[in-house]
Amino acid sequence: MAFDMSISGLREAYSTGDLTPPGLFQHIRQLAKQYEDHNIWITLLNEEQIESYLSALKMTDFDQKPLWGIPFALKDNMNLAGIPTTAGCEAFAYTPGETATVVKRLLDAGAIPVGKANLDQFATGLNGTRSPWGACRNSHNKDYVSGGSSSGSSVSVALGLSTFSLGTDTAGSGRVPACFNNLIGLKPTRGLIPASGVVPACQSLDCVSIFAYNADDANSVLQVAEGFDQADPYSRKNSFDNRADHYGLRQGVIKAGVIPDDQLEFFGDNSYMSAYKKTMKVLQGNGFELVEIDYQPFDEVAKLLYEGPWVTERYLAVQPLIDESPDDLNKTVREIIEPGGALLASDLFKAQYRLSALKHLCEELLSGVDCMITPTAGRLFTVDEMLEEPIKRNSQLGYYTNFVNLLDMAAVSVPTAITEQELPFGITLLAGALTDRALLSMANRIQQTLPLPAGALGVPHPKLSPKPVVPTDFTDVVVCGAHMKGLPLNWQLTERGAVLKSVTTTNQGYLLYRLPGDTPVRPALMASQEDGRCIDVEVWSMPTNNLGSFIAAIPAPLGLGKVTLADGQVSTGFICEHGAIGESEDISKFGGWRNYLSVMT
Repeated sequence: MAFDMSISGLREAYSTGDLTPPGLFQHIRQLAKQYEDHNIWITLLNEEQIESYLSALKMTDFDQKPLWGIPFALKDNMNLAGIPTTAGCEAFAYTPGETATVVKRLLDAGAIPVGKANLDQFATGLNGTRSPWGACRNSHNKDYVSGGSSSGSSVSVALGLSTFSLGTDTAGSGRVPACFNNLIGLKPTRGLIPASGVVPACQSLDCVSIFAYNADDANSVLQVAEGFDQADPYSRKNSFDNRADHYGLRQGVIKAGVIPDDQLEFFGDNSYMSAYKKTMKVLQGNGFELVEIDYQPFDEVAKLLYEGPWVTERYLAVQPLIDESPDDLNKTVREIIEPGGALLASDLFKAQYRLSALKHLCEELLSGVDCMITPTAGRLFTVDEMLEEPIKRNSQLGYYTNFVNLLDMAAVSVPTAITEQELPFGITLLAGALTDRALLSMANRIQQTLPLPAGALGVPHPKLSPKPVVPTDFTDVVVCGAHMKGLPLNWQLTERGAVLKSVTTTNQGYLLYRLPGDTPVRPALMASQEDGRCIDVEVWSMPTNNLGSFIAAIPAPLGLGKVTLADGQVSTGFICEHGAIGESEDISKFGGWRNYLSVMT
């Protein structure tokens, strides 16, 4: 019987006594037998191994462990001490003595591993059929592919054998399987989750990814998993505005870049095309402003991943095996990786030059939007279709995904529809590095706008976070004097990238004074509940990372505080305290600085 397997659902069941970790894992073992023909696992932990984790759990504090008793799966290219790591290749297998950093963090938070999940060999593929352990089959219909390379990771969550799972995502392996199995798939900013203890595919681009039922769970797992790791040369520190407490329900209009119709590709799948159009129509009616952007430069970047020199990184990761026993590799995987050994350094530099040029184009196209939205994949193939043309059709699965890590972007795949064939469909939200919480907050809004059952379980999601969040990359600044448009100090705003957002007034609670002795002359806005009135102001939107230098340049007696506008909104703006006014002239009767200047001149 299916039940709520989300983090909040299990924690609630544990706290009320309706469920215990041993009872849950007994249920999972039964499910694992039921779903053996899906080829989810390479190594399923046995009862004795699970019992060691359950016993340790009894010695910990439920309230101090955010993932206490939560089952998870890990892709079998990640190390779990004492359990073989295969990367989908028996000849490559080894038993690590240490656990991967990200896995250890999850264990320390109370999570319990269910097993090592099936994958496309050496994480090379987006379909889930390239494994000697068998094709991992879709959770909704076994005739279809699950998506790869993190195939078993996604299906384990969708079928209720784990609450969340870890995958990797170099070219889309954390997003395509999420789409095909009705899950959230978070491909975080490169390096935000450390990859030490993970078998590399393309080390400079690899990401550890998260599969979950909903955006709340993905945020909770990311909060535990993220963090700088000295052992990972590509690890990076998070930014303040991308931390877990900045996650919630995104408010306001979301301006999204979308691909023009003539550049969309569904590869003959009319049901996916229909699902995409219906999804976008609903979003457009729920606060998403859609702006077409040229997809050509993104597509050119995507082609660099497998048609360019980055395939050499895949070759380096498995070179000893290719040199010594190439027949041990999956035929298709070998066909993709082996040419990487013949590429030259000159090929890499040429590709890097082109990538740099394309980055400029793509950044310019995205500069005016909050995110980019694409279908996660254009078509869901059957297993038989994939095996007929494994390279061509795998490439089609990467049409919307392969560019992301080369452009250092974050991405979240969000389930939005079930097609007429009762197959999952989803879209992907994308933005620049360290926008993970902003994207998850948008994903939360989409899941609440287009609610679907969790995975393949047929049960509803728990109530998702209602906490309102707004963009933090820009801050509104209210100005009332020399910083207004066309006046002498406006350059201090514009040189910092600020743009005029609105012209309005304060509420009836302010006085305006002319400060003495300054060049240029300036006013001072002061709150007054007794004899205040409405004062003309402008609201400018400034990049938040430039706000500090702006504040530092403000001379006494002025400063920034909270200003209430005519519509009741409270924004940051210029104010002056009562004690600093002195003998300044009260010019409130003019209703604003421009009116005062027009009279004085």
